[in-house]
Amino acid sequence: MAAPRAGAAFRRAILALKHAASLSRCSFAVSRALYSTVHDSYEPTFDKILIANRGEIACRIMKTCKKMGIKTVAIHSDVDSNAVHVKMADEASCVGPAPSNKSYLNLDAVMEAIEKTGAQAVHPGYGFLSENKDFATRLAAEGVAFIGPDTHAIQAMGDKIQSKLIAKNAKVNTIPGYDGMVKNADEAVKIAREIGYPIMIKASAGGGGKGMRIAWDDNETREGFRFSSQEAASSFGDDRLLIEKFIDNPRHIEIQVIGDKHGNTLWLNERECSIQRRHQKVVEEAPSTFLDPETRRAMGEQAVALAKAVNYSSAGTVEFLVDARKNFYFLEMNTRLQVEHPVTECITGLDLVQEMIRVAKGYPLCHKQADIPINGWAIECRVYAEDPYKSFGLPSIGRLSQYEEPLLVPNVRVDSGIQEGSDIGIYYDPMISKLVTYGANRAEALQRMEEALDTYVIRGVTHNIPLLREVIIHPRFVKGDITTNFLPEVYPDGFKGHELQESELKELLATAASIYVASLLKAQRFLRRSTRAPAAKREERSWELSVQLDDGKHSVTVSQAGSSYIVEVDGKTLSVTSEWNLALPLLPITIDGTPRTIQCLHRDAAGNMKIQYLGTAYKVQVLTQLAAELNKYMPEKVLEDAGNSIMSPMPGTIVSIGIAVGDEVSEGQEVCVIEAMKMQNSLIATKSGKIKGINCKPGDTVGEEDVLMEFE
Repeated sequence: MAAPRAGAAFRRAILALKHAASLSRCSFAVSRALYSTVHDSYEPTFDKILIANRGEIACRIMKTCKKMGIKTVAIHSDVDSNAVHVKMADEASCVGPAPSNKSYLNLDAVMEAIEKTGAQAVHPGYGFLSENKDFATRLAAEGVAFIGPDTHAIQAMGDKIQSKLIAKNAKVNTIPGYDGMVKNADEAVKIAREIGYPIMIKASAGGGGKGMRIAWDDNETREGFRFSSQEAASSFGDDRLLIEKFIDNPRHIEIQVIGDKHGNTLWLNERECSIQRRHQKVVEEAPSTFLDPETRRAMGEQAVALAKAVNYSSAGTVEFLVDARKNFYFLEMNTRLQVEHPVTECITGLDLVQEMIRVAKGYPLCHKQADIPINGWAIECRVYAEDPYKSFGLPSIGRLSQYEEPLLVPNVRVDSGIQEGSDIGIYYDPMISKLVTYGANRAEALQRMEEALDTYVIRGVTHNIPLLREVIIHPRFVKGDITTNFLPEVYPDGFKGHELQESELKELLATAASIYVASLLKAQRFLRRSTRAPAAKREERSWELSVQLDDGKHSVTVSQAGSSYIVEVDGKTLSVTSEWNLALPLLPITIDGTPRTIQCLHRDAAGNMKIQYLGTAYKVQVLTQLAAELNKYMPEKVLEDAGNSIMSPMPGTIVSIGIAVGDEVSEGQEVCVIEAMKMQNSLIATKSGKIKGINCKPGDTVGEEDVLMEFE
């Protein structure tokens, strides 16, 4: 038996050498994945894996499976039958109707799909069943490998109360709080007073920001207990809550770990995840600008100690809150592949999905702690179908009428599970993609992210690219001066889009005027012009225009000079150059030598345009001076008075209604609760008055701006 063991050890050594060689070229020679899948044909794993998930993470897992020669099975709900992950898989099985609890969370249906397809292993991705110990137990009973940790680790770390006790025993720094289960709202208030406000109410079985509320007083504690327990029950089937001290203004920094079944555990450096809204991450990066080598090592060693305390064997993430003095406290451990794992793959070169598959098959890790590098810098933006102007992102639904990923930008990775024509509905997470850029340093990664966001084409749904772009160029973010309060601190009155500087305003006006003239000239060109009589009127070379942006009107003069336009705006002259192919979704232009990429989202014969410039979409109107003068006499459309109604701010499902017809309500009073993409939102009255009518009931699906209630 010694010879086979020696042979296996030799193959592992060769594999490690292959991988080490690939690390140095990770971001330059390993395609757009920005990680390396080094498959050893002498190391068999599984013939067929079922991915118990959907969307981008299902597609991400399938990519590695294909590189490893493993067949894949997709599961899907009936509304996902034409989804990208279904088309990408070798086989697919429908597991039920659209609601998650009847499909992707339907254990019996998923187990039936496994049996029917003969899958030898299941990768759960993140969310859904990824941290469900009952699922892992049933798989083990059927002899099907669960590509994740064992049930003991899932149960121990999935229960926030138990995990905190284990962390304390493992000498991991923890946040002060109540270690038991909170029974009701009255007990929550009592505990909160003992700990001292502010406090954090958290779902014991939760994650992903769901079932979490911050409370600063007794009333907010009662309300937070109600919402957190409802969200926890809806998302995880477990309404247990815990309470701990809320650390104000911290950073959210997490450590990626990987362990095998042979007692080996590594920490794969950190990810900074402090840019959040509603406790959900928006922008992540690796490494962190804040950690020094000593703090990084201390956090990594504590993360490994916790993993070893539960014999952890797979990829997992230990999350910490870090204060301004670099004190760090255990937050939770996610016993699954994390959403933001791509940034770790970029700076280490490891394929975490491959590592999870190898560990599930029983192979030891190929690497030692000293082998884990930090090569370069990676930044991830979560691109969501959300309206960033509403609470930093309320869900949006629709069909992607046009969709192009920015893959022409160097060192860009896009993890997505959608394509042109895909529908974004109310049943699942509104994520469109994870946009990742890599650079030799942070400045390079940021510059590429800015370019990638500008060249990302998404039409048909509202998206959060305006917010993402503003975040990555903000001076505080560029300096690394960030905390979990970044968004409310930088935008205390809510996100309003990019605020144009004077020079940028002139660039936008000059661009709009140039597009108008380019469109005008194109319309004047006759097809087969040589067969027609020449036009009697001499072709114009100069145009006097009026450009309106918001309430401001600007006189603009445009002169043609080859493929350029010389534009005079408010006394300043600019040169705008482009090929002026207005049929393409992206319009590269150069303004006084500065390259820009803009998107003309809409234009019509009345001179109305919607131009995406520096990430934000601006509505402008371009008219000739004569048309602008005559436009003064056109009657304006009177907007419908919505003051006597309460409208839905987002598409979703009515969870509960707290009032009845004839009730007197006060301004700020809760009238109903709407659930959208697994998050519950309280809708309040914007004025006091008597309710005349209620146009919905619990369980109803409503659209954005649907009238839910009316005042007398």
